[in-house]
Amino acid sequence: MKVKCSMKISTSMAAVSVIAALGFSASTWASDEELKLNMVTESGDRESPQGMAVKRISDLVAEQTDGRITINVFYQGEIGGPQELFDQLVMGNIDLFLGWPQTSYDERLGVLQLPYLTLGWDEALEAYGKDGWVSEVIGPILSDVGLEYLGPFPEGFGGIATKDTYATNYEDAQGIKLRSQPIFPLPQTIQAMGFQAVPIDWSEVYTSIQTGVVDGDSSNVIYWDYTYFNDLLDYFVHSKHNFSFYTFLMNQDSWNELDEEDRSIIANAVEVVANEQFENARAEDEKWIQKAQEDGMEYIVPSDEEMAAWVERVRESVWVEAEESLGEEVMSAVREHASEPQ
Repeated sequence: MKVKCSMKISTSMAAVSVIAALGFSASTWASDEELKLNMVTESGDRESPQGMAVKRISDLVAEQTDGRITINVFYQGEIGGPQELFDQLVMGNIDLFLGWPQTSYDERLGVLQLPYLTLGWDEALEAYGKDGWVSEVIGPILSDVGLEYLGPFPEGFGGIATKDTYATNYEDAQGIKLRSQPIFPLPQTIQAMGFQAVPIDWSEVYTSIQTGVVDGDSSNVIYWDYTYFNDLLDYFVHSKHNFSFYTFLMNQDSWNELDEEDRSIIANAVEVVANEQFENARAEDEKWIQKAQEDGMEYIVPSDEEMAAWVERVRESVWVEAEESLGEEVMSAVREHASEPQ
């Protein structure tokens, strides 16, 4: 299937220069040769779950190969923003990546952010697992883009974090401006819930809330809003409209140039970290919910009736709109497997 490109690739000369200076290059790699790779996480500093995950993969690979394979790790913002990093991954200037696939290369990747696919933890972990139905849908799409899908990194259900005011239904959401990740269909989802969506990159969120450009953040698990914006935000409404789910990806050319042994080493390291995250994600999310409340953030769960109304409104609006870009085949899988409201 032909890849759809809806925007031009933005090449970061700074990122390319850094990578080139470190000596990363594509060559024919065999398991008896020294190998240098680079890995980035689009979100999270060294102490974040994402930062610790990529560092652990680097350490596991180095340990398994007695240092023969070195994975150099870059953290949030060190060599570029989300779109820029994804561009570099597709072009092969970055080998390994933990983050959200951008839809600029194939709009079908928007299925990862499609709202209200799953409505509870057990269903979500099953759907987003390495062998789950969501993973089966996105694997071939990522391959079309030129990427190897190595595994999932679940965080939990996203919500709406705001200052001064909050909303748990469509009517009360009117007039509240929320930052949204600039990835289809997250802005459309926020609009369908009744809020005013303002697409903003992560690096600009703090200033945007501080200066009143937006009233809060959306679609992140509470960890991010509490850790980075706790001094600005008062409420976290757990709307659960999206399941926050990152992906471990590798440039397909880089993957194909590895021999079978080295592929196995890297894949196994990712699997170890992914399995740990699946085991710990729910407890980790609940820990931060408790921590945020202890430090003064009010945690609000919409009623069953409010949740059902949001699910119905959002699915009727966003799912119909998404069919054009995601295609009938993807949406058929969605409708077959998506959770049913209680």
